[in-house]
Amino acid sequence: MSRPSSRRSAVGSLVVIAAVVGGGAAAFAYTAGWLSPERLTPARLVDTLAPPGGPALGHRRNHAKGICFTGTFEANGAGAALSKAQVLASGRYPVVGRFNFAGPDPTAADASARVRGLSYRIRTPDGQEWRAAMIDPPFFPVASPQAFYELQQASAKKDDPDAMKDFAAAHPEIAAFGAWAKSAPFLQSYAEERFNSLDSFVFTDASGADHVVRWSLLPAAPPTALSADEMQAKGPNFLEEEIGARVAAGAQRWTLAITVADAGDPTADPSQAWPDERRTVDAGTLVVDRIVPEPDGPCRDINFDPTVLPAGMRTSDDPFPAARSAAYSVSFNRRAAEADHYPREPEEASK
Repeated sequence: MSRPSSRRSAVGSLVVIAAVVGGGAAAFAYTAGWLSPERLTPARLVDTLAPPGGPALGHRRNHAKGICFTGTFEANGAGAALSKAQVLASGRYPVVGRFNFAGPDPTAADASARVRGLSYRIRTPDGQEWRAAMIDPPFFPVASPQAFYELQQASAKKDDPDAMKDFAAAHPEIAAFGAWAKSAPFLQSYAEERFNSLDSFVFTDASGADHVVRWSLLPAAPPTALSADEMQAKGPNFLEEEIGARVAAGAQRWTLAITVADAGDPTADPSQAWPDERRTVDAGTLVVDRIVPEPDGPCRDINFDPTVLPAGMRTSDDPFPAARSAAYSVSFNRRAAEADHYPREPEEASK
């Protein structure tokens, strides 16, 4: 996607960016490993995601609204050329995952969110796991944890008309995300979304060679765009209702496409997309065959920590995964302590 060429279009994008960030659309968080303790800790970062009235107790602090799924990852074996992890060897492996969208409010209307997500946990017979949290933008808004912190601060200054302008002037990479947020279509279904890892990881093959990669889940379902009026007409929970009905009628599929970096590609900056011509390996198919409401569902208590990786995969020089892990831990511990506030299904609540 090309960056806006005029100052007017770039500034116009700031309104969208502020709304996205202010609504909790940032899927990633980071920790004090890169910032001085007095400026930021994982707890402080998680605190900033709460709405003015406080967090929804018992819920995730971001991407609070979601629905569980179960299914299978059908590895075709091609990914074994990149990683010795069993999950990429030919076979079928059970998956628990979660469709979700960005924001701290579990009762938010589906039309209110710009960023949608898919998280998964794949388990293999050797006792290892591959966890990931992916979103639909093709790149992250900013280049570094420090910049993300500054973005959160700027977006919170609702009474300062220059806050976001000043931030964008200091971080011009955000213009691309603003352009995407303004122009990308809203699709009618989670099943039609392409989800992206954005962060870089290192895969190690059986010979010991390393490959820096990112990956995406490419939907088999063709996209259908919705206008704002059409989304409003579908009701506040149309994404959950639609994916439930769709999967009940037939399993939904995504191809796992692993993209390999060339020398010189940015590996520590998720705001920069890699060129389209990079080598891509289709490693298998994610099959979603059951949708389960999140209360008491199999995904409710899973922390989709992106640093939980099997042997043959590890984090790269990208600082975000470790930082997200720290913030996810804070969020998980808080909601676990608030479990009594989390709603149960009616039949469970009556027992």
